[in-house]
Amino acid sequence: MSVEIKVPTVGESITEVTLSQWLKQDGDYVEMDENIAELESDKATFELPAERAGILRIVAQEGDTLEIGALVARIEEGGAPAADKTDSDGATAKTESKQETAPQPASQPAAQAPVAANYATGTASPAAAKILREKGIEADALAGTGKDGRVTKADAEKASAGAPKAQESGKSAVTEAPKPVTGARNERREKLSALRKTIAKRLVSVKNETAMLTTFNEVNMQPIMDLRAKYKDAFKEKYGVGLGFMSFFTKAVCTALKEWPAVNARIEETEIVYHDFADISIAVSAPKGLVVPVIRNAESLSLYEIEKEVINLATKARDNKLTIDEMTGGTFTITNGGVFGSMMSTPIINAPQSAILGMHNIIQRPVAENGQVVIRPMMYVALSYDHRIIDGRESVSFLVRVKQLLEDPARLLLEV
Repeated sequence: MSVEIKVPTVGESITEVTLSQWLKQDGDYVEMDENIAELESDKATFELPAERAGILRIVAQEGDTLEIGALVARIEEGGAPAADKTDSDGATAKTESKQETAPQPASQPAAQAPVAANYATGTASPAAAKILREKGIEADALAGTGKDGRVTKADAEKASAGAPKAQESGKSAVTEAPKPVTGARNERREKLSALRKTIAKRLVSVKNETAMLTTFNEVNMQPIMDLRAKYKDAFKEKYGVGLGFMSFFTKAVCTALKEWPAVNARIEETEIVYHDFADISIAVSAPKGLVVPVIRNAESLSLYEIEKEVINLATKARDNKLTIDEMTGGTFTITNGGVFGSMMSTPIINAPQSAILGMHNIIQRPVAENGQVVIRPMMYVALSYDHRIIDGRESVSFLVRVKQLLEDPARLLLEV
């Protein structure tokens, strides 16, 4: 008696998964609850355990896309598998039988009778003509095997690129030898992962279904950098985490979202849904692609609590340990392309949210302060927003408020 192992339900919105890797081989003995395979959804990777002890019989293959409830494998009763002599003997017998009954090669067919020349002789079909043009071969240089001597697609594919062209005006056409291409020209193909397919689908959907606009501003990061330099040692000694930029940006965003609630809202059919909380999604680069875990109720967290949560989520993302709940929801997203050196970009909205803030690289640039040119560490910030729900006044005012809070960090503590 065998037990069927099927794809389990892993989330309400997930309808299919990809079998990314078998952890056991076909015919292996597995223990109950031992992990036998890795399944990858559009949000996370999880392991598939054996539901009983026995011999594993694999049904689905690596790379297969499986629907929820689809059969993955069977587990048969029994101990460690022994060599199956019957199957081996049977396979040998079948092989020998095939060898004995294999038909002898037929004698070479007689040469085809020449086809009488007519209007179709040497004329290539449209598909054949295209192939011959790419190879640089004249159609009338080939003996067509089609009706009335027509050159077929198969004839064109078999034709050698160095085949002689037809003589023109009594002179032999000279075929110039192709120049050799230097350097490696290797190609490789990889199947799109479930995560990458979902990312691609959602990004195209956002571009097509929202009225997305981006507004820009710049932030003088000197006050925050001075504050970090002054208190970073004491901060780490007390809380056990470093004082980074993300906590300042998250606090500034949460304050601005209270003042401009439309930026923290979403459209749901014919209604606008406003939130009195701020679940901040942070874009994190993971080994298998971009993931966006969520900091819940960020508006009620302190700087050190935000830093701890950022480190926790980023570590889980790198180890592929994020759960579905940790990546579901979110009312506003912050993405930091500056860690990769990006100076300016237009981030794409993380649907169904209505806005996303992009941080960028910090560059020492000359700016005017009090009528004098000084060098300051400047960062461009970008807010992409859905113009269907957020007006220009709201988007610009929101970004200006974030700028004010970052350039005067005391406002974050006093909330003024």
